[in-house]
Amino acid sequence: MGSLDNWPQGRRWLLICLVAGGCLACAGAARAQNIAAGQAIFQTQCGICHSPSPGVTLAGPSLFGVENRRAGLVPGFSYSDANRNSGIVWDSATLDLYLTRPKGVVPHNEMTYGGVQDAQKRADLIAYLVTLH
Repeated sequence: MGSLDNWPQGRRWLLICLVAGGCLACAGAARAQNIAAGQAIFQTQCGICHSPSPGVTLAGPSLFGVENRRAGLVPGFSYSDANRNSGIVWDSATLDLYLTRPKGVVPHNEMTYGGVQDAQKRADLIAYLVTLH
């Protein structure tokens, strides 16, 4: 291969871009959401009150099919007025905000959970939640 100084300038830039792109891709993969880790978080923090199965109501509503569902609409669960009237549709961004600080997103909701402060754990949890369909 020889020294890069002997390469035409276009090829040097191509090599630099390929190496930089590879580094960015590896960094992104390292921070990617981990569904298995999200499932573990669900089981230890959410599964106490919520089921991942359809039609199973515990202290909280089932989270089966939560993605793109309007808040407060799971049949058989008695929601607070705050949650039922929030107008929220659960997408990844809204789940991220809500799981960071539930009372900040829906004041006066009845969920006593304080939230997930670690952004990576929250991303993992959301990655798991969106598989429940």
